[in-house]
Amino acid sequence: MSRVEPLVVIVLFDGVDLLDVTGPPEVFSLLRRELGGAPGYRVVLAAETVDPVTTSAGVRVLPDATFDEVATRKIDTLLVPGSVDVDEKRRVRAVTDPAVVDRVRVLAGRTRRIASVCVGAHVLAAAGLLDGRRATTHWSTARQLATEHPSIDVDPDPIFIREGDVWTGAGISACLDLSLALVAEDFGEAVALGVARQLVMYLKRPSGQSQFSIPLEPVSTTRRVEDLRHHITRNIAEPLTVADLAMHAHVSERQLTRIFKTELGTTPAAYLEAARVEAARNRLESTEDALERVASACGFNTIDTLIRAFRRQLGMTPTEYRKRFRA
Repeated sequence: MSRVEPLVVIVLFDGVDLLDVTGPPEVFSLLRRELGGAPGYRVVLAAETVDPVTTSAGVRVLPDATFDEVATRKIDTLLVPGSVDVDEKRRVRAVTDPAVVDRVRVLAGRTRRIASVCVGAHVLAAAGLLDGRRATTHWSTARQLATEHPSIDVDPDPIFIREGDVWTGAGISACLDLSLALVAEDFGEAVALGVARQLVMYLKRPSGQSQFSIPLEPVSTTRRVEDLRHHITRNIAEPLTVADLAMHAHVSERQLTRIFKTELGTTPAAYLEAARVEAARNRLESTEDALERVASACGFNTIDTLIRAFRRQLGMTPTEYRKRFRA
């Protein structure tokens, strides 16, 4: 008797990120090739209606079924992609449609395993499916997820996180990593490795999202903190200390720490280190400067200090970063 293919339902809605929708089916189609045509997954794209859905890329996708139709079936895996808005200042914010959230909540009750792709974690969170769990999402909306849903332990670094029968994936192309992990769980790591080779990618990507993120995005609402941020950027090569920053802002060190915690969610020392690492990243990507010069130009006293900061912030050395991201 032939094996029944597990049903994978991918949620569609207007404005959805295109790769979030098309990436996993590509992985699953290569799985079938790796299995020599043996049963893999049956993938169904579901939406409110079967009318074409316009993705964020402007590409229209035709659903296979409606939410009502798939709600009558036994779903093995429910994949929930996401959608974002970007304002005139290029600030990214995840958006959730209450109607889609309601549909996901209902479908989750008929599903063995649920997985969000990129900012789809915000949909799962709004549906109450991540309460009390550790989860990840795209680094650019991690702060938003943590703020709007304090009951979730948000970790912006991992490429994906599994908490029981709920999986959350990181940003955009990480949908491929997440899909490979699902394949590894269901068909074994050897099969998943074969699929990864066909995709010309790692089965398990080295390091996490931090290596791609920009931790210094403008999130402050007060002129004083913005002035401090610009002061740090302009004087990044100088031996700035927390005392120097407090003096510049005309506040005590204790008050400065409270301001940074409130406005930026971090300490002055941690922000200063992140700013120095960001400056060093730019130099490593765009110049041939030796590490000693990079360290000096970015306010690190020694190469060892630079290396330790990189390991804390990005989980790799400056040399490894340059090899991986040099344009």
